[in-house]
Parts: sequence; C-alpha cells; structure tokens
Amino acid sequence: MKQTALPESVIGDPVSVPRIEYLRVQNYRALHDLELKDITPLTVFLGPNGSGKSTIFDVFAFLSECFTTGLRRAWDKRNRFKELRTRGSVGQLIIELKYREKQNPKSPLITYHLAIDEGSKGPFVAEEWLRWKRGRQGQPFRFLDFENGAGRVVSGDQPDEKDQRVEERLDSPEMLAVNTLGQLAKNPRVGALRRFITGWYLSYLTADNTRGIPEAGPQERLSTTGDNLPNVIQYLKEQHGERLGHILELLARRVPRLERVDAEPMQDGRLLLQIKDAPFDRPVLAKFASDGTLKMLAYLTLLHDPDPPQLIGIEEPENQLHPRLLPELAEECRKSSERSQLMITTHSPFFADGLRPTELWILYRDDKGFTCAKRAVDINGVREFIEEGAQLGHLWMEGQFRVGDPLTNSGMPTKSSNS
Repeated sequence: MKQTALPESVIGDPVSVPRIEYLRVQNYRALHDLELKDITPLTVFLGPNGSGKSTIFDVFAFLSECFTTGLRRAWDKRNRFKELRTRGSVGQLIIELKYREKQNPKSPLITYHLAIDEGSKGPFVAEEWLRWKRGRQGQPFRFLDFENGAGRVVSGDQPDEKDQRVEERLDSPEMLAVNTLGQLAKNPRVGALRRFITGWYLSYLTADNTRGIPEAGPQERLSTTGDNLPNVIQYLKEQHGERLGHILELLARRVPRLERVDAEPMQDGRLLLQIKDAPFDRPVLAKFASDGTLKMLAYLTLLHDPDPPQLIGIEEPENQLHPRLLPELAEECRKSSERSQLMITTHSPFFADGLRPTELWILYRDDKGFTCAKRAVDINGVREFIEEGAQLGHLWMEGQFRVGDPLTNSGMPTKSSNS
C-alpha cells in the first residue's frame, strides 16, 4: 500500500519546537555524574537490564512532576534521598539542561540548572538558575538566579545583562522559581521553559490498558497509559479525519488484512473500540484484538498527534511488537522528531537497526556501579561498519560496541577496547 503524505497545513510548524541538546545529572541513583552532549531530536538509550535506561527516563519524569505536582510529592514518591541519592555519595541532586527554544542554530542556547537538597523540614531548592548569551559577542549571564527560595530575575522578552534585576522571594524554598515566576506574563523566557517542561509526555503504554471501555466523549491527547485510546480515536474521527486516515493507513501496512478501526458509543454512554479484519464481515472488540495491533495503534496515534507534546518519552517500545516492525517504528519516531523531541529506552537490537549512530547511546556500568554512556558514532570502528552497510543492532549483538554487553563483565568496556 502506498503511503500518502500529510499536507503542510496538517503537519504544523516544526521550527518552533524546543530541543534539549545537553543533559547532566549528578547524584541521581546510578547516575553519579552522567553527561550527555549533542543530544539529537531522536535520542535512544540502549543497554542491558540494570544499565540505567529507566533511571534516565525517570529523571525526565521527576523533573516534570516537580513542575506539575510539586517537589515534595515527586521527592516522597521516590522515597527521598534514601533512594534517590547515589549510594555512597554526598551532596546535592543536580539536573542541568541546555536547550534552544527553536530549531535554529542561531537561537540562543539556554542553560537550566536545578540543585535539590534535603533539610530537617524536607526537600528544598538549594540553587536554580537560567543562563543565556545575547548575540555572538555577548557574555553568558543568568537572567534568573535563586537560592533557598530567594533571588533575582530579569523580566522582558529578551533579558539583557544590563537590564534591571528584580528581587523576588517565594513562599517556600521547596517551590521552583521557574514554575512560579513562569506563570507571570512579564517573564516570557521563564514561562517558555515552564510550558515546555509541564507539557512533556512520558509514555507508560500497555496493550491491556487500551482494551478498556471508557465513558464516551472525544479527548485530544492520549493518556500516559493509553486507557483513553477509544476517546482519542473518536476525537480524530470527528475533528481530524484526514489524520486518522493516515494513521490507519500506516497501521494497515504493518498489520496484515486490517481494514478499519472504529470507536462507537454504546447505549450506556461508554465507548467501544472495534477493529475490522478481512475477510470477516463483523469487527471484533478491542479486548479480543492482538497486543501488537493495539500497541502499534496507540504509538501511531501518539506520534501523529495533531498538536503533539514538545517532548515524548517512551520506555521499551519493543514490548508486545513483532521484531520486524521495530525498524519501521524507529523510522516513524524519526519522522515525528521533526515535531517533537523523542527520548526512548530500549534493549532491542531490532529497534536499534532502524537508528543512526548519532541517535544511539549505549549505557553500561563502570567498576563502581555508576552509569556511563557512549554514543555509537563515537565508538571506534562503528562509523566504518555503517558505511559498509552494517546495522547498529547487529553490531551490538556481535559485540562491536565493546560496552553494554550483559555477558561481558556486566556490560563494562573490555580490556581490548580502544574506543
């Protein structure tokens, strides 16, 4: 079946999507001091069990929850410093992001730094600042700078080092300055970061959750568990028929003999998801459809959201999907990364086969048990293998990465590695 492209008016403007280009995490579980540079729009973390993939994913979840539900709740949920701080270490938990608000190399690179500590009354923001540089000749300066609930901020759309710094004090040191001051119209740059982080979508999709029969009513955004998939299909059917048609066309290319997906209201007010296969006359209920069909439908619905989240995180998309579908799913993720930044964890060589060396990070533990990361493109010999037609998943399974192999010293670099 020939795939049709969506018109420009449906795709949207990818230029305005913020991009994280750098991440540093200190004292967050196994991430004692992890630094990732040159992060791409599609970034995938590959590694064996226990290598730190889920921990990186949880860093984004923790930061998002700090903005949406508050630091204390996100902190307590993870059992505070007892479980969060890297074992055997002392000091603050630090997360630092470098990002651009637009997909343009000339757009200023903004640094967000967050340091969290714990006192007798609970967690508090020990340090929080935003820094950027105006123009090529300017010096980097902090236009937001807070410690322990008090600090200064430079207001305006284009804060400059010469502008007035306004003293501010928050109600509590456990409040995040960016989250609080970003709600004020006079701080648009701070507000842009707040909107970015609060809009992150971190997926915990399972096929079982998509089998439910929810209350009828269109919903624009797929939930993190996928339990409102019928509602989103109903919304797309009513408001974005062309996009739903594109999603189902993509699904039909991957699920043999699939003809139609419908979300039909029932008399009791609930919504029934039905899937029609050829050559049968009657559709089957979603609860009788295959796990792979429902999981792929949910992913395609997420990736082709008419108004997508600016950052999407997906944990182990290979679960319940046929291995031969995974390289194609990776390609769908790359196309969607023009409209959303994607962070994905996996331990599937088949998914890795659909990636580029700049998109793949291999995780492993060092001899102290701390997570380390190495980009595939930076590993000696990988670039040459790819130029000769090799695929990343095959190289990983053959031990060419020299790191991240669960059968070789817990995935640590081999002594012969010169990468």
